[in-house]
Amino acid sequence: MRGSHMDNAAVAADAYLAWWRLAGVECAVGQEPVNWLRPTPAPRPAQPAEPAAAPLPADLAAFHLWLETDASHPERRWPARAIYPAGPADAPLMVVTDMPDPADMDAGRLLADKAGALFDAMLRAIGLDRAHIYVASLFFARPPGGMVEAADLAAAAARMRTQVHLARPRRLLLLGDRATRALMPTDGSDQAVGLRDFNHDGGTVPAVATFHPRLLLGQPMAKAECWRALQSLIEEARP
Repeated sequence: MRGSHMDNAAVAADAYLAWWRLAGVECAVGQEPVNWLRPTPAPRPAQPAEPAAAPLPADLAAFHLWLETDASHPERRWPARAIYPAGPADAPLMVVTDMPDPADMDAGRLLADKAGALFDAMLRAIGLDRAHIYVASLFFARPPGGMVEAADLAAAAARMRTQVHLARPRRLLLLGDRATRALMPTDGSDQAVGLRDFNHDGGTVPAVATFHPRLLLGQPMAKAECWRALQSLIEEARP
């Protein structure tokens, strides 16, 4: 009796296995271990594609409008008055400073008050005036405490290279250490004064860096070195 029961069980087992083979199951285990007590994670939703970067402005007027209206500029985070660049394209000289000073914020223009008066004297010394130059700053507003993050400084430097490209000045004057380090970093082997090529989005332009007028007000001895830098601009203007 017992043998007959075992034979029936074997026949049932063979039939059961034959059924699974017909269903396509070839082995009792998979190649990878499975934790049957852990629920299968739900599929992750598809991530939306990164929005395409907006094209850069194609001319100086469009660039100015972009500065004034785009919400992505770091200056939008700062509760300060905006002072935008001013001057014509194709100017004989473009002047770049780091950011508006407190006196500039009050006056509503870059390089105002005593530093502005000294700057005007510097321009007269090389035969220029504000009416014929283009003046801009890395940041068009002043952050709290005058301090900026490294990422914001890098973004402002890239933005300024585009602005130089669109403004198309014949020469470039950088005022102050922060603007100089952001736009024309050096390993210390370059001459302290004299023209160097500034690389922008569309090529190069002769450029020179010197002290900001606000430093010259407190350190008159630096005026001699500043004058040597300005003289290189005069030399560049000669035929």
